[in-house]
Amino acid sequence: MGNITKQKFDLATGELRNWQGRKEWFFNRDHTDTYELWYEGRYKRAEIWQKKIIGDLVRPDPRVKTLLEFGCGTTRFTRWWHEIGIQASGGDISPFMLGQGVHLFDGDLVLADSHHMPFRDHTFDALAFITTFEYYRDPVKVIREAVRVGKYGVVFGMMNRNSPKVVRRRVQQVFGKNPFYITATFYTPKKLIAIIDEALAGRDYDIRWRATGLPKWFPQQEWNQPYGDFFGLYVQLRDTE
Repeated sequence: MGNITKQKFDLATGELRNWQGRKEWFFNRDHTDTYELWYEGRYKRAEIWQKKIIGDLVRPDPRVKTLLEFGCGTTRFTRWWHEIGIQASGGDISPFMLGQGVHLFDGDLVLADSHHMPFRDHTFDALAFITTFEYYRDPVKVIREAVRVGKYGVVFGMMNRNSPKVVRRRVQQVFGKNPFYITATFYTPKKLIAIIDEALAGRDYDIRWRATGLPKWFPQQEWNQPYGDFFGLYVQLRDTE
């Protein structure tokens, strides 16, 4: 007899609470059901600065009119792209996240794995990964898929390894207090660029990035130093004009 996947149901409501026994937080409705509330509370200020630096990185490339955001979750950022003139679609591997996103986003969504994107070559002008690339098991393969599906560029919004919050998160995990980053790999701009260079060997591209997520008291809230809780990075492909 084959393995039986353990599913977690709420006996009172009959709701499926955990998807296929997966341990990642985005397959657990105890966490996904409250995801939007994070951004409406303590993370609101961070979201404003994250969107600012990402917009500033992408806008200089006038070729980008359509975009696929993979790992779109509840479509928090997917709903925002139109504010900078980009028509967005979303993809995610979590049915719980997309189950919320479909009620919040008036656009196309697909349930799929980022390692095997179900789209033809150059379906979109660009691909975006906003605080999701940290969870991919084969980042080189994902980047190669991204530049196959996205013609002109790839956008990254990343939790920065060069942040004191990384230490706090790891300590919290030891005490079972923070399940959100157990399977995450934190990157610095330098580390991410090295992976991009490996994935795109032989391609012609430019990279620009910007960091934010700095303390409120700090005189600058964004800069080109590799420190801060978050950084945005844009890979602009030059060989697909």
